[in-house]
Amino acid sequence: MSYVNVHEAKTNLSRLLDAVESGAESEIVIARNGKPVGKLVPMPKKRVSLLDIAEGKYVIPDDIDELNPEIEKLFHGELD
Repeated sequence: MSYVNVHEAKTNLSRLLDAVESGAESEIVIARNGKPVGKLVPMPKKRVSLLDIAEGKYVIPDDIDELNPEIEKLFHGELD
């Protein structure tokens, strides 16, 4: 964790953002007159699921199980 004053933060904002984004710094505390007033931390990375990629592109009909009784039996564990 690093401490920087407001002037340094304004002057070197891009460098500070790079340090936090790359993981070189876990957080950077910004101080005014030696007193902490803010913290620069990385945003949590959103995990993308393969299911999220197709979200909204396909519609699953409400009667999907009625379309094929054999597949419905497999999902419910009703094997012959």
